Amino acid sequence: MTTETLNATVVRVAHGGGWLTACDLDRLSPGRGAAVLLPDGGQAALFLDRAGVVRAIGNRDPFTGAYVLSRGLLGSAGGRPFVASPLLKQRFDLATGVCLDDEEVSVPVYAVRVE
Repeated sequence: MTTETLNATVVRVAHGGGWLTACDLDRLSPGRGAAVLLPDGGQAALFLDRAGVVRAIGNRDPFTGAYVLSRGLLGSAGGRPFVASPLLKQRFDLATGVCLDDEEVSVPVYAVRVE
């Protein structure tokens, strides 16, 4: 085990009643997403914003069925952080999962902790 490994800060995602280790924090880039495969075959999209906050939502775009939200663009609207789908550009609130363009549609939100 290297010193680098001992000092790594990991990102964990709540799933199935426990915490799944997703990745080392230094693998996330501010403003960019990363996809995480979940034990049940689903996917989460992890985002590190420029303030250092990590958030996780479902990676599946409910409008197209494609697993692409991790490749979306981050932004904010009225103080609400969102990711815009790279396909049809619908915006999903990173705190609630609700689509800002159609509030009847949402994606799952996962609790995240950095240790």
